[in-house]
Amino acid sequence: MGRVTNVVVAGLGGQGAIKASDILADAACRAGFDVKKAEIHGMSQRGGSVTSDVRFGDEVLSPMVPRGEADFAVVLEATQVEVVRPVLRQGGLCFGPDFLDEKALPNRKSLNVALLGALSHHLDIPEPCWLEAVKAALPERLHELNEKAFAAGREAAARQGR
Repeated sequence: MGRVTNVVVAGLGGQGAIKASDILADAACRAGFDVKKAEIHGMSQRGGSVTSDVRFGDEVLSPMVPRGEADFAVVLEATQVEVVRPVLRQGGLCFGPDFLDEKALPNRKSLNVALLGALSHHLDIPEPCWLEAVKAALPERLHELNEKAFAAGREAAARQGR
């Protein structure tokens, strides 16, 4: 069986963690990977913790990322970084809200897409697949803004070498 990539997306309800995981899963699917996704969003509508596991590869048997095996974490809320850290494998990368200067974002609500841009720098998913997934997930009026956010995140990751 081929390698499976494990990503955990976390935040608080209303920050776009579920939307970000939907975009990631769609982009991976468009790139031809087998994709599985699971969400936990109990009190999310009231600003509670939200996590979503996305796993993709040649063949994925389970949607849940085992503790200590996440290759990447995308965390939209600073208070959730330490909560999510135990799911990362040794050497796994965490992209938190401090990864990008808020001034680099066309809109602060686009942080989720910007962090996906940073993540995309490390994944074998072609950029057109990402951009198609972003457009499919969002209304047309938000396409340009989110394409800019994605590019800002991708550029920041390239600049920082991570």
